[in-house]
Amino acid sequence: MSQRLDYFKVSPALAKKYLDFSTSLRTVPVISEVSDLVTIRASQINGCGFCLDMHVKEAKIHGERELRLHHIAIWRESTLFSPRERAALAWTEALTTLSPHGVSDAVYTQVREQFTEREISDLTFLVVGINGWNRLSVAFQTVPGSSDAAFGLDKAGLN
Repeated sequence: MSQRLDYFKVSPALAKKYLDFSTSLRTVPVISEVSDLVTIRASQINGCGFCLDMHVKEAKIHGERELRLHHIAIWRESTLFSPRERAALAWTEALTTLSPHGVSDAVYTQVREQFTEREISDLTFLVVGINGWNRLSVAFQTVPGSSDAAFGLDKAGLN
């Protein structure tokens, strides 16, 4: 199969604005708290190898425990996540795999019990952001690990 296009080269202005949007999310407190869990879970659901690879490495750099990384896929059964983290993961799943009936009242209530309105809004922008990156990387088959040096991910010690 031939290599697919590089959307950063083909649409540089749009790619930069989207990157700026994602970068601005990093300054939001709730996002720095749950970002690794959310980006990993959405990337798992979307089958995005590039983003999953990137966000696991970021989580390791941020000090996330190895076992918790392995348990993200089974967070419902795991005892390693707080109620707040569970709510963020449930919200991520509900927004990443939209049901024909939208987000259930049960999931909304769960996230509402753990987060303020502002935090829910900010968290939603994070989920929207990672889902967009997942779709770009899946569409254009971005190679996992191909940007490690550029993003400093080689410091994760995972190769």
